[in-house]
Amino acid sequence: MERTRHLLIAILLSVGIIAFGATGYVLLEGWPVLDAVYMTVITMSTVGYSEVHQMSRAGRVFTIFLVFFGVGFTLYVAGAVVQFMVEGRMRIILGRRRLDKQVDRMKDHYVVCGYGRIGRVLCKMIRSKPVEVVVVEKDPEMIPFMEADGVLYVNGDAADEAVLIKAGIERARGLAAVLATDTDNVFLVLTARQLAPAIKIVARSGGEASKKKLHAAGADIVESPYEMGAARMAQRIIRPTVTSFLDFAFADRGHDIQMEEIPVSDLSPLAGIRLMDSGIRQQFDLILIAIKNPDGSMFFNPSFETVIHPGDTVIAVGQSEKLAKLEKVLNA
Repeated sequence: MERTRHLLIAILLSVGIIAFGATGYVLLEGWPVLDAVYMTVITMSTVGYSEVHQMSRAGRVFTIFLVFFGVGFTLYVAGAVVQFMVEGRMRIILGRRRLDKQVDRMKDHYVVCGYGRIGRVLCKMIRSKPVEVVVVEKDPEMIPFMEADGVLYVNGDAADEAVLIKAGIERARGLAAVLATDTDNVFLVLTARQLAPAIKIVARSGGEASKKKLHAAGADIVESPYEMGAARMAQRIIRPTVTSFLDFAFADRGHDIQMEEIPVSDLSPLAGIRLMDSGIRQQFDLILIAIKNPDGSMFFNPSFETVIHPGDTVIAVGQSEKLAKLEKVLNA
């Protein structure tokens, strides 16, 4: 910002001094404006051409003054332009290297391919966890938006293996394919699955026909924004109170009530303990909605006799602060 301000000041002063010199020649010598501007420019740039017209004594004195005043200033403007170009390029290079180093250090992050309307909202919601995210975006016009949002990114084609490796796909926990077309997403899923066989892939689909292709390509979960939007609108009509509660529970952390899923580690002091003996409801004042077992089975509204096993995922509702405390206990 400071470099840009200096450059603008230098350019404005250059225009001002050229206008000053041209005005002096017009008033002192009575020259046409073009000749006066030409004489001012060749004098300030020290080109060394002869005078445009025969010059009076007053004009020669004015030229001497213009040489001493204008030549030094011309060198200053040239230096400001060079500095702006060199520093700007260096800033881009150093900034890119800093981003690359940050991405290289990341582990268990999520790779979001595509920063369009869906990708941008998706990144915002994932980062509210907080969870680390790396965006892969091909369009260079989206770079200012990613930088403004503070998102780590790799500029390149998401279907290129080198670009995905640069984004850390081999160390990532999951990948979201939200490119513009189903064809691009299918090819991306195929490439990602080959590079990281164990990674969890969520893909965007434009229709029912593409879902089968995306699943066949290796996507674990396929979602259609259009179908989800229609289903959400239907639920708002049929179950307005339920949808209002879910909106409240899953909204950004602007309120104190959250719904959270918390995995149970092997070292947790609550692993192998019954709910009635865990003290979760009494100590943390939380509502346990369900417990998901490692095999995928889900127990809704678990009873006091339900045992919390390592590898389970506890789904609870309550104040965000108390959910954070429970997460520390279950992930100890």
